[in-house]
Parts: sequence; structure tokens; C-alpha cells
Amino acid sequence: MLRTTGIILIITGLVIGVIGMAFLLAGLVQGSISVPGMLLGAVIILFILVIPLVAGGVVLMEKSKKEGVENKEAEDLRMILDMVKTREEVTVSDVIIELGSDLPAVQQMIYKLVGMQLFSGYVNWDEGVLYSMEASAIRDLKICKNCGGEVSFAGKGVVQCPYCGTEYFI
Repeated sequence: MLRTTGIILIITGLVIGVIGMAFLLAGLVQGSISVPGMLLGAVIILFILVIPLVAGGVVLMEKSKKEGVENKEAEDLRMILDMVKTREEVTVSDVIIELGSDLPAVQQMIYKLVGMQLFSGYVNWDEGVLYSMEASAIRDLKICKNCGGEVSFAGKGVVQCPYCGTEYFI
């Protein structure tokens, strides 16, 4: 919607500019407008009509691009949640393929979901597997499910095994 409105504003601004300049040139050729009058008219058309319309259209188109990126990110986050919740266990490579992304981007999205408190579970980065798990079960977790080592808090909402690197997200 924003993109369409932006395009309409840009086209409208350009059409007004062309039509206005055509009238001014026609008046100059007929002798009904002097050169200073034509220049003043051109400045008025340009600065009062054309530039604001075109600039507004460009701003709306840029805003549309930004919304598109934000919508894509939200869609990707939803897809990760849906994959993990429906399968309870999903490989990180499957997530990468489904999203058409790469490992650093997927890691960032997983951490974002944890920070938003939308995902609880754990990831074994060495094996590349993402597991869904109830947050209450993770809070009570003392021993790593992967290697049996003692887990400790690694940050806000994250418990980590110092031995195998498995991260548990509360």
C-alpha cells in the first residue's frame, strides 16, 4: 500500500511538473509571460508542487522497503517457532534451508526469540539440533542432556553446558 502510494505521488509530482513547465513555455513563446515570470513560475512549480510530492513518494517507498524487511523477519521468526513446536526437534540445517538463510542469521533469530521469551528449549550447536522444551523443565535442569556435565547460567534466559557448549533457553 505504501509503495503504491509512493509511486502515485512521484508520478503525480512529475506530471504536474511537466504540465506546469509546458504551460510556462507556451506562455513564453506566445509572449504572455516574460522570462523572469517564467523562471518565477518554474521555481514555484518545482519547490511548492514537484519536490514535495516526489520527496513524499520516495519517503513512502523507503518506508515500504523497511516494512518489507521487518515483515520478512517476523515471518522467519514465526517459521522457526512453528518448526520447533510442531516437530519438537529440528536440525539447524533444516531451518537454514527452509529460511534460505545462513547459520549466523539463524543463530541471531533464535537468540531474538529467546530474548522475546517466545522460545524455550535448547540447542546443541555441535550436532546442529534445536529442541523444544518447557521452560519450567529447563529452570530445574542441573545436568546437561547431551554430555551429563553440570550446566550454569550463561546470560539472560540462557543456561549453558561448559563442557559440550549446549545452550538451554529458558
